[in-house]
Amino acid sequence: MTFPVYVKPARAGSSLGITRVESLAEVAAAVEDAQLHDPKVIIESGIDGREIECAVLGGRGNNPARAAIPGEVTFAKQSEEFYDFEHKYLDTESLVMNVPPKNLSAAECERVRELAVRAFQAFECEGLTRIDMFLKADGTLLVNEINTMPGFTPFSMYPVMWEKAGMPYAELIEELISLAIARGTGLH
Repeated sequence: MTFPVYVKPARAGSSLGITRVESLAEVAAAVEDAQLHDPKVIIESGIDGREIECAVLGGRGNNPARAAIPGEVTFAKQSEEFYDFEHKYLDTESLVMNVPPKNLSAAECERVRELAVRAFQAFECEGLTRIDMFLKADGTLLVNEINTMPGFTPFSMYPVMWEKAGMPYAELIEELISLAIARGTGLH
């Protein structure tokens, strides 16, 4: 691995306990911080690319899962390092939500949507999932995270992406409830 790397709790959300690490000397402290949230820690290589998100909803009956319009969170200030807990929930003033992402063609947006649905299906997700991926300069898409319980605050991308796709918040909630009722209980 080359630096920077990201040290993070394996099973936490909202970017809690994530540290961007620039050198080997910083790894131990970053692992300790991550373990405050989860004893299981992962270390990821930094990827030089844009982080693109896509909201996915399960399909009804025999219909396949469907993806919303992809989005990208950027910072108004270029000096910001990464989209961490503080930016998501406390210091949201510098965030810009781009749905669809700027300078992403319709064909690239469609590739993001297709990959998001494929990831949803491959991991046998149900209900709702937000798929985060990196778009590298050469056009390669890499799935980074599968968020099976994405946030629903006013600054959360999941409901914003569906709103831009034509499904308002109240309708999204109704759809999620309908999907849950149709799914029934127990493992499938």
